[in-house]
Amino acid sequence: MLRINEDIAVYILCGGKSSRMNTEKGLVKFQGKTFLQWILDAVTPLTSDITLVTKNAAYVSYGIPMISDLVEDQGPVGGIYTALADSSTRHNLLLSCDIPKITTEVLTFLIQSSISSDNDVCILSDGKHDYPLIGCYQKSLLPVFQYAIEHQHLKLCPLVDSLRNQKLVITPKYQAAIRNINTQKELLSLT
Repeated sequence: MLRINEDIAVYILCGGKSSRMNTEKGLVKFQGKTFLQWILDAVTPLTSDITLVTKNAAYVSYGIPMISDLVEDQGPVGGIYTALADSSTRHNLLLSCDIPKITTEVLTFLIQSSISSDNDVCILSDGKHDYPLIGCYQKSLLPVFQYAIEHQHLKLCPLVDSLRNQKLVITPKYQAAIRNINTQKELLSLT
């Protein structure tokens, strides 16, 4: 196993409205497995400390701990806030549920970079777009996310940009691994 030597908790955000996909994104199937199962397959070689941030009972069948948003309808900022409030580890890997091509190799690179960094947040980027929902967040950011919710600062990218952050630019070889699948059209184009 490729276990990470340092304690890290993984939170997969499954609580979105999925309005563009018109169905629960984490449960969408790609090549016979749900998006969530693809993500779990990439994460479980690294840690068993995995929690789903969702109140959707359809995820119970995975047998993974689930927590509901502490403050509903706050988008990804609310999901991260909930995860950090729940976490007992310094390092926290936050993932969206719509990245079925994510790999253990990419996640290992992200986690190891984060652990060796003195930044509060370490996220992936393709050089044009940042992916703050493929990122490692320090537990110490909990008050920052609480403040953001209290003041309705719910845009995640500007919030991340305001923090001590590191954006790891993924080479073209790995860019498919971080692609979000938000629509049926994007799903059909997935190979």
